[in-house]
Amino acid sequence: MTEKSILLIVSGGIAAYKSLELVRLLKKQGVSVRAVMTKSAAEFVTPLSLGVLTEDHVYGNMFDLKEESEIGHIQLSRQADLIVICPATANIMAKMAAGIADDLATTILLATDKPVLAVPAMNVRMWQHAATQRNMKILADDGINIMQPDEGDMACGEYGPGRLPDPEKITTHIMSMLGSTHIVHAPLAGQPDFAEHQHRPLYGKKIVITAGPTHEPIDPVRYIANRSSGRQGFAIAEAAAEAGAEVILVAGPVHLTTPAGVIRMDVESARDMERAVQNAMPCDVAIMVAAVADWRTADAADQKIKKNGDAPAPLKLTENPDILTGLAKSNHRPPLLIGFAAETEKLSQHAAAKLAKKGCDWIVANDVSGDVMGGDNNQILLVTQNGNEQWADAPKHVVARKLIAKIAEHFQK
Repeated sequence: MTEKSILLIVSGGIAAYKSLELVRLLKKQGVSVRAVMTKSAAEFVTPLSLGVLTEDHVYGNMFDLKEESEIGHIQLSRQADLIVICPATANIMAKMAAGIADDLATTILLATDKPVLAVPAMNVRMWQHAATQRNMKILADDGINIMQPDEGDMACGEYGPGRLPDPEKITTHIMSMLGSTHIVHAPLAGQPDFAEHQHRPLYGKKIVITAGPTHEPIDPVRYIANRSSGRQGFAIAEAAAEAGAEVILVAGPVHLTTPAGVIRMDVESARDMERAVQNAMPCDVAIMVAAVADWRTADAADQKIKKNGDAPAPLKLTENPDILTGLAKSNHRPPLLIGFAAETEKLSQHAAAKLAKKGCDWIVANDVSGDVMGGDNNQILLVTQNGNEQWADAPKHVVARKLIAKIAEHFQK
């Protein structure tokens, strides 16, 4: 495998010390890391510490004659497979949104033609400030990948969203963006490592799975969503990992434990999920289990919409991207593309129509007219070009293993 390379930009936040652990984890994955530090980052970690871990010079001075003559900001911006800003402070993201290039880090970001991942970390009030959220939207629209911060205790004593995710979580996110098929997984509970069990039916296959709902904001406290629990998608991810596949799970907002051996990418909205799926390509199988919201508000309010006694203003809706159809038409269409259809009536007719319309290979249809989306069981109708196959009502983990067995049989044929 060709060695992947990262350009890591460390900006000046209290979480900068975690960049050292991130470098160590990336090196363990066989990734080459070159680092750039902002002037304020050096107040939290030393260039010497970062240089020892990257085994390279740490760059930071825009006007250093030696650095510019030997490497230069243009070369730095284009030699890596991926640029990662970790931690990404409110300040550096505001500069990025405005197109400001007043130091080496921001000049690199403006000059690059490579994918960029920003990993924000800041005080909860800074994260929730309208200016920061406006900048996040600008950056997302510009094609910058943004990893959502964790929620928890802050160094300042406050609590809320804004914490830098654990370096292990950032590493899995980076590796999925790099499209690596050689990720060093922790062994499954009670099982040896994948490499020792190549007889597993899906060993060597990469499977991308979406799960859960999406949340489409109306205002900072309200959103459009559905009742999806994510449990069926997570069960399929677990079964696929047990079958030896490399699994990337793109999860909407759910509170479920990540299955062992699975790379998880957390997203919020349909557009977030679409970007994550695109970044996870190419793959051998894509299973689109997530119940993606069909519509979002055309203009989400920056502040909470207040009641004033009058009838509420009608919400203006716009259609969300169709992730399944987009994937079917893309240059990275997987060899096996599977969609899910949650229906309340005419299950067979609607599933067949969806198969034809979406351009996928299989449709896994289930009747959600009862308490299915939050329940323990599913009753499945598998619709393919070769006909329909009715499955008996069964627990979701049983459905998951049956689907993975069908996928394995498909590739064996």
